[in-house]
Amino acid sequence: MAEDLLIAGTTKEEKYRELLPCLESLTSGETDLTANMANIAAALKQTFGFFWVGFYRLKEEMLVLGPFQGPVACTRIRYGKGVCGTAWQRAETLIVPDVNEFPGHIACNSRSRSEIVVPVFRKESIIGVLDIDSEHVNNFDATDAFYLQRICRLLAAS
Repeated sequence: MAEDLLIAGTTKEEKYRELLPCLESLTSGETDLTANMANIAAALKQTFGFFWVGFYRLKEEMLVLGPFQGPVACTRIRYGKGVCGTAWQRAETLIVPDVNEFPGHIACNSRSRSEIVVPVFRKESIIGVLDIDSEHVNNFDATDAFYLQRICRLLAAS
């Protein structure tokens, strides 16, 4: 694998399409979940320049901060709290166009303006969430949800 990802796509979808085989290569044969989360977070941050990209892992009935790229973050999130805890509770991807309008939003960093959270399933159980924040309002859409869900399935299969 090269030291840097060389993603040439100009549209969001082109970038995701080019990134997927790179992530498959990065995670192929690696069974350590933390290592795979770390590489996926780094690849997403490098490719898209998101403000914050990271994983929270389900431990002791809480989401606990895992591998991430970006400024320091909240360490623990309770079930049903904030966007991450709500995505866990609902077991579904949440796209929040403006975090200031999300009831109970946990402001780990005031520069975060929009967010997408994708549950990571292993079989039928949630083992964590992928959390991505942007400094821009309304930065995430169905394209992000579709590809990030594929990435989370790839991760869960490792």
